[in-house]
Amino acid sequence: MDSVVWRVLPLLAIIVSFLIFFYLKDPNTAQLLIKSSRDDECTLLPYGHYWISSNRIVTPQGIISGSVEIDEGKIIAIVEGYGKKGSSKQEQVIDYGEAVVMPGLIDVHVHLDEPGRTDWEGFLTGTRAAAAGGVTTVVDMPLNNHPSTVSKETLGLKLDATENKIYVDVGFWGGLVPENAHNTTILEGLLSAGVLGLKSFMCPSGINDFPMTTIDHIKEGLSVLAKYRRPLLVHAEIELDSKNHLEPKDNGDSHVYSTYLNTRPPSWEQGAIEELVGVTKDTVIGGPLEGAHVHIVHLSDSSASLDLIKKAKSRGDSISVETCPHYLAFSSEEIPNEDTRFKCSPPIRDAFNKEKLWEAILEGHIDLLSSDHSPTVPELKLLEEGDFLRAWGGISSLQFNLPVTWSYGKKYGVTLEQLSLLWSKKPASLAGLESKGAIAVGNHADIVVWQPEVEFELNDDYPVFLKHPTLSAYMGRRLSGKVLDTFVRGNLVFRDGKHAPAACGVPILAK
Repeated sequence: MDSVVWRVLPLLAIIVSFLIFFYLKDPNTAQLLIKSSRDDECTLLPYGHYWISSNRIVTPQGIISGSVEIDEGKIIAIVEGYGKKGSSKQEQVIDYGEAVVMPGLIDVHVHLDEPGRTDWEGFLTGTRAAAAGGVTTVVDMPLNNHPSTVSKETLGLKLDATENKIYVDVGFWGGLVPENAHNTTILEGLLSAGVLGLKSFMCPSGINDFPMTTIDHIKEGLSVLAKYRRPLLVHAEIELDSKNHLEPKDNGDSHVYSTYLNTRPPSWEQGAIEELVGVTKDTVIGGPLEGAHVHIVHLSDSSASLDLIKKAKSRGDSISVETCPHYLAFSSEEIPNEDTRFKCSPPIRDAFNKEKLWEAILEGHIDLLSSDHSPTVPELKLLEEGDFLRAWGGISSLQFNLPVTWSYGKKYGVTLEQLSLLWSKKPASLAGLESKGAIAVGNHADIVVWQPEVEFELNDDYPVFLKHPTLSAYMGRRLSGKVLDTFVRGNLVFRDGKHAPAACGVPILAK
C-alpha cells in the first residue's frame, strides 16, 4: 500500500502544478488573484463584513446609540439600540463604546501638487495626512501641480500620478483660465473627462500657467458649467490698487504681519464678490445660467462681503461660500511678527472679524469649511527670514481639520451634528458625491471614529503626517478631539498612528 502511495504522490504533484500553471495563465484569473491580495493590504482589518457599535453615532436623523453593519465597502444596515449587532454570534463587531462614530470628513479644497511639485506636497503624503485626520475624501485643486489641470490631457497626467499613492478617495477640480474660457472644446473636454467642477482666480494666482480670469471669462465658464450642472469655485479677490500688494504703505516693515494684512484689505474681497453676484443673478431658476453654481472659496471678510452673499442667496442665486479653520482659530492681533506660517490669501483678519465668521456659520450663512491645505514652500529661505511680503505661505491643516474645528467651535456652541453637516454632508453636496457625506444605508462606509473629550498637545511627540510639519501654524497648540480610526469604503486605513500597508483610495470622476 505504501509503495502505491509513493508512486501516486509525484503524479498528483505534477497534476496540481499543471492546474496552477494554467489557472494563473488565464489573465482574468491572474488579475483577480492580484486584486484579492491587494485587498488584504488595503485594510488593517482581517475581514470585510463587520459591525461598528457606539453610544454616539452621528446620522442624518441625529445621534443614536446603536450599530452600523458594513459589507463590501458599503453601509448595509443601521440598528438603533446599543448592543443590537445582528443575528449571528459569528459576526465581527468593533465596539467603540463612548467614542463618536461620524461620517468621514470631506475636504473640497486641497492642493496635493502632483505631478511636478512633490517637494511641496504629493498624493502619498497628503492623503496619509488626510487619513490620519479622519478625512476620507479630498478634492484636489488644479494649480500648484505642474502642469496645471486645465485640459483633459493634463487631467490624465494627474490621474496617472495617483496610481498606488492615495490612501483616501480623491476627486479633482479643473481650472478655468483665459486659454480655455473662450474655447468650448477644451472646456467641455475637461468636464467630460470627469472633473467635478472648475476653479478660477480673480487675482494673480502666483502660478505662471494658471493666470487670473476676468468676470467675462467667468461668464463664459458658467455658461458651459450650466449644461453639466457643476460648480465654479472662485478665489474672490480683486486688486483694486495694483501697487498695493507690492509696496507696503508708509514704508512698513515686511517682517510685521500688519504690513501684509494692509496689502490685502477687505475691499479686495468685496470688489470681487460684487462682480460675482452681478452674474449669479442669472443662476436663479428660469435664468439663462440655471444649472450653474458659484462657490466662493476661503472667505475671510465677514463684513460687506458676507452681506453681499446673503443678499444674493435671499433672491435665489445659486451661490455658496466656505471659510477655513485658520480664519476661525486665529486672529491678526495674535500673529507674531516674522512668523510666516500664518501667511495666507486672503489674510487672517482681526478678532472681531473671527467672531462674525463663527456667528455666520452657526446661522447657516457660511455653508462649508475647507482646509485650503496648501503647504507651498518653494522659497524656504524666505520663510525662514520671516518676510511676509515675499514668503509664499500656506497653512498646513489637513490632518487637524477635525480637532481644530472642534476645539475652537465648541466654545461657540458647535454640536457634533453641525460639525458633521459642515465637514461631510455639505461638501459632498457641493462636489456631487451622492454616496458620501452621511452614515446612511447604501452609502460608502467612509467613517471616522474619534474622542471629542480627549485633549492633546500638538508637539514633536504627537504622530504628525504632514510633509512639512514645522510649517504648520497649529504646531504647539493644545487641541481636543483625538482621531482613533478612519475607514474608507469599509477599509480601515488608519489606526493608532499606523496606516494600511497599501494605498487603495479611488480616484473620483464625474459621470
